[in-house]
Amino acid sequence: MCTGKCSRFVGLSLLPMAFLCITANLLLIFPDGQTKYTDHITMQVWLMAGIVGGGLFVLCPACAAVRAGGKGCCGEGCCGNRCRMLRSIFSSLFGALGGFYCIVVSGTALNDGPLCNNQEAGQVAKWGYHLKGLNTSYLSNQTSWNDCKEPKNIALWNITLFSILLGLGCLEFLLCAIQIVNALFGVICGDCRKKGKNEA
Repeated sequence: MCTGKCSRFVGLSLLPMAFLCITANLLLIFPDGQTKYTDHITMQVWLMAGIVGGGLFVLCPACAAVRAGGKGCCGEGCCGNRCRMLRSIFSSLFGALGGFYCIVVSGTALNDGPLCNNQEAGQVAKWGYHLKGLNTSYLSNQTSWNDCKEPKNIALWNITLFSILLGLGCLEFLLCAIQIVNALFGVICGDCRKKGKNEA
């Protein structure tokens, strides 16, 4: 595959992933889809791994990769797009860093479990990480999810959204790493597409 076509593929793949990460992180701010629990969400949600790491840090390399796959920076065929490929390398380094940040924070969140109240209605609320430090991982022990009384279904909510962030973070990191190598070849060798066939 030509370096230009590969860049466009990577960039167009990263764009929806970045927006999905932002959406998942925003949903985590509102447990069970309600606004009344925003004072009781995990620290990892406030670290904004999906908005900052998997989102904003990845949008820049995504756009840079799409541009690197377009016409030459000085016109069609001129300098083989080397200038844009070089910029794409530096942008992809930030994207890989953002993806890695998303992986670390999401993995930690899945390990710690959600912040929840384990007291029944009418009792004094006791908020904490009640699923952390159990003999068996709460991820594989669905009965332990019932220990969290409030917000409702918070364990499933956190597991689903942080798993999405973890998976997307891994893909973003991988794609940014691929783009670094691809753009490096593009800087050295130029784009293999023939003059006049460059994409906009």
